[in-house]
Amino acid sequence: MKWLLGIAVAVLALAAAGQSPLQRRVVKDVLDYFHSRSNVQYLFREQSVEGAIERVDSSGTFVQLRLNLAQTACRKQTQRRQNCRIMENRRKPACLACYKFDNSDVPKVLDKYYNCGPSHHLAVKEIKHRDEAECRAVEEAGKASDALYLPGMFAFSKGLPA
Repeated sequence: MKWLLGIAVAVLALAAAGQSPLQRRVVKDVLDYFHSRSNVQYLFREQSVEGAIERVDSSGTFVQLRLNLAQTACRKQTQRRQNCRIMENRRKPACLACYKFDNSDVPKVLDKYYNCGPSHHLAVKEIKHRDEAECRAVEEAGKASDALYLPGMFAFSKGLPA
């Protein structure tokens, strides 16, 4: 049984090693979001990443990930999070995350969208269409059309004479 756990840890390490720094940042952000929800009592870990997309254009880098999470035996308040083992036959939510980063040396998030729930929940047609539309909007963030002047973008005030 221990060798099976060792193989699973090695596979997860290899999967994490194959991810770009932006993809690892998205995974961390999604896990932080998921753990911040009030109905989540236990820690979750990334079990697998399916469908990773990373596209670079003049406006920045778009990252889309489909994450499968697995519940661990540790409660959210646990100090030592590294030693939490994955519980079999427990909740295994799936998350869709779409992020748009700018092209700076330390990329800033221009826009983001994520949705986590039971894997069968994310397969529902209406939710899938909404997710696709939200991800398209995230991907368009920072493009030339956003650079136009829109009313309310700038505020001017008149100073009093000195």
